[in-house]
Amino acid sequence: MELGLVHQLFGSARSAHGEPLYSVVTCALTPGMIRTDADFPIRADHGPQALAEADTVLVPASHEEDESYVEGLPPALTAALDRIPPGSRIASICTGAFVLAAHGLLDGRSATTHWLSTDHFARTYPAVRVEPEVLYVDGGRYGDGGGRVLTSAGEAAGIDLCLHMIRCDFGAAVAADVARRTVVPPHREGGQAQYIPRPVAEPGGSSTSAARAWALNRLEQPLTLRELADHEAMSVRTFSRRFREETGLTPMQWLSKQRLARARQFLEETDHTVDRVAAESGFGTAASLRQHFQTVLGVSPRAYRVTFRGPGGGPKAAGPTPTAASGGDTPGK
Repeated sequence: MELGLVHQLFGSARSAHGEPLYSVVTCALTPGMIRTDADFPIRADHGPQALAEADTVLVPASHEEDESYVEGLPPALTAALDRIPPGSRIASICTGAFVLAAHGLLDGRSATTHWLSTDHFARTYPAVRVEPEVLYVDGGRYGDGGGRVLTSAGEAAGIDLCLHMIRCDFGAAVAADVARRTVVPPHREGGQAQYIPRPVAEPGGSSTSAARAWALNRLEQPLTLRELADHEAMSVRTFSRRFREETGLTPMQWLSKQRLARARQFLEETDHTVDRVAAESGFGTAASLRQHFQTVLGVSPRAYRVTFRGPGGGPKAAGPTPTAASGGDTPGK
């Protein structure tokens, strides 16, 4: 699953003219047939030399070996990862984070992995700031070359991570199209904390989903926490607690995230002025919209529009960006 989703998601990303936006290559330490933990092998025709040409490298999980790298990586795997050019983006899916950590790529950075492995991960790599409750982490730059390093939680969280990378590369509209083709949500709410078994059963019968659906149809309005809680007939305190349990965010954080997504969609798909985008997405003023864009995305709304629509305002015609999914000669990798 971890290997296949990379091909499915990046392979289905298309420009406005229908052209593939990525070239996806799978490599192994030794090309050929590779054993898996299923009842079938896979074949990888490329060796580590493929990594030397990659703009993005994804390391899927090897559930049999990843967590055994306490003393460091095998020399062959270290040599393979050393082929990755400075400045390339490196990401892991599930316990593939152990490979990145053992290679020193996560020292001093935030990262995540499957919730069953986060305690072991934290003990093994104390220099890594482990975030056990999120679906993925964009850990920022690594090394002198300026490449980004990212990690995801369980297998399905790899889908969330890949869509995040596609969104960063080519915008929300392309990522949403990939999500539709794959029949998955373009944004999944909450983190993996909702999947961790709890020793005490959760109170039943109440949810905040109706309030979220209600708010999504009114993002342009100045919604308050009291209004959201009233919609579920809860006290503000109870609503806030259950909202965070279900989404991993406070209600106001969630609203801000949804409004930002709406603003990005307007900037990519319409010719609305920045003032109108701010009003219709719920930020009120262009100044507020600019502040949120700068804080979260590091760019202005106008710069974002140029990036994903081109200087003339039409859909951006982007060229292919190679991506390599890193394989190995160990089960599941």
